[in-house]
Amino acid sequence: CSVVESIPRMQRLTICLISAAVFGALGSSFVYGYNLSVVNAPAKHIKAFYNVTWLGRYKEPAKTETLTLLWSITVSIFAIGGLVGAFITSFLIKVLGRKGTLLANNSLAIISALLLALGEKAGSFEMLIIGRFIIGVDSGVSLSVLPMYLGEISPCEMRGSIGQFNSVFICLGVFFGQLFGLPEIFGHVSDRWTFLFGFLAVPAILQLCVLPFLPESPRFLLIERRDEARAEKAFQAFLGKKDVSADLEEVHAESRAQNTLQVATPLELFQNRAVRWQIITIVVVMACYQLCGLNAIWYYTNGIFEEAGFHKSTIPYITLSTGGIETVAAVISGLVIERVGRKPLLIFGFCAMAVCFTLLTIFLNFQDTCSWMPYLSFISILAVIASFCSGPGGIPFILTGELFEQSYRPAAFMVAGGVNWLANFAVGLFFPFIQEFLQTYAFLVFDAVCVFGAVYLYIVLPETKNKTFVEISQSFAKMNKVSQEPDREMEEELSVKPGKCNTGPDCTAVENDRKDCNSIAKDGVVEMESSF
Repeated sequence: CSVVESIPRMQRLTICLISAAVFGALGSSFVYGYNLSVVNAPAKHIKAFYNVTWLGRYKEPAKTETLTLLWSITVSIFAIGGLVGAFITSFLIKVLGRKGTLLANNSLAIISALLLALGEKAGSFEMLIIGRFIIGVDSGVSLSVLPMYLGEISPCEMRGSIGQFNSVFICLGVFFGQLFGLPEIFGHVSDRWTFLFGFLAVPAILQLCVLPFLPESPRFLLIERRDEARAEKAFQAFLGKKDVSADLEEVHAESRAQNTLQVATPLELFQNRAVRWQIITIVVVMACYQLCGLNAIWYYTNGIFEEAGFHKSTIPYITLSTGGIETVAAVISGLVIERVGRKPLLIFGFCAMAVCFTLLTIFLNFQDTCSWMPYLSFISILAVIASFCSGPGGIPFILTGELFEQSYRPAAFMVAGGVNWLANFAVGLFFPFIQEFLQTYAFLVFDAVCVFGAVYLYIVLPETKNKTFVEISQSFAKMNKVSQEPDREMEEELSVKPGKCNTGPDCTAVENDRKDCNSIAKDGVVEMESSF
């Protein structure tokens, strides 16, 4: 961290920081991942419940098209709720803060769990649809707020590893959704599927038991709330040291470097030339995150494995192994991200996915030629999942927090969330048609997305590890064609006359050809640069 040289290069992990990462992700990312996979196992039981309810109301069985429509709405409305959640995040964190929004968001998870678990008893399939929408809103909020919170409470040399808790717990959620759906647990008996949804309340309650005792984001407290006393205590708790003056000064430097102290809107974000390539990068990365093909594998796992030649009775256990591989790959990525860097992991992940999708296409085309070919298809799918989780599965959320300074960050997460959920919805909607049209060549579409993402990131994205938010913004200045010198209006405001400094008491210019001055403050002399 070169902005403030006195910040130690290595920080030790504290119980407070680990607790915030674990319990923050448990009530947020875990819930999102769980909902991605939990609907697969009880699908036939839910459809049967819809049919029985329809028969009881209208005295005739539901038509096949009606059941398909109700089921499609039940699945897809989760993404619509996520989009709504992403759009309301900026307002929520402005009013409640980062931690406050995470805590309030648990109420949505609990309400959703009750609706989904009691819908069968009440004989109302509407309760299930509403419950899926509400848990979608919960996921949309949490996927924006949690990465923001983790990025702001972590020292810069640990920001990637702590940020990967988001990805690890998404993978754990997917794995537990698959595990609980096994025939031996809740997936076999028709009246047990409601327990799968009732479980949603458990991680929310656990987060409510721990997170209230942890501090708010110190950057939020200092820059947006102007509460230096609470910010200092928060830094002390998260970093495990008493002297946090250097960390506070680093945040003050970020605050001084911003063009505005007011939280920007998404429209202002797109209109600001100083963050043009940052927002383009986030849109591209988030679109590739969803369109690279992994969601297609999750949504249509059973069909893909059936096409690959596996027996139906073995598919739930094969699917469980994919969730395990995903979790292991995400953990490994979190362990190496601060050594390898964000950019290499992203590029490697997308390139490896492209290779694996190509191999999967070849193996599916020669499926009937050899008895062992289905196993190669299975290995290719595992390799696709591992490649995704090595970088593209978690780093886009970290980058969204790193590429923007404090005033732009909420709007950036709103844009990223919107792209994320729209692309998610598009994959679920269009992939069946793509698969029907292209057959075994459908995965080549994702090949193109992965290659495009890798090439773009190689050309555009700078490495962000061990850099402060100000340094990362400065690395984009040349690309955005924004001079490091202040614009004319700001230059007039900050002009330095001989012997005077308009930002503070009298001071003398250090050099005539520089615009720097020493501003005498209460606690000493702080060198301030007039160029932001």
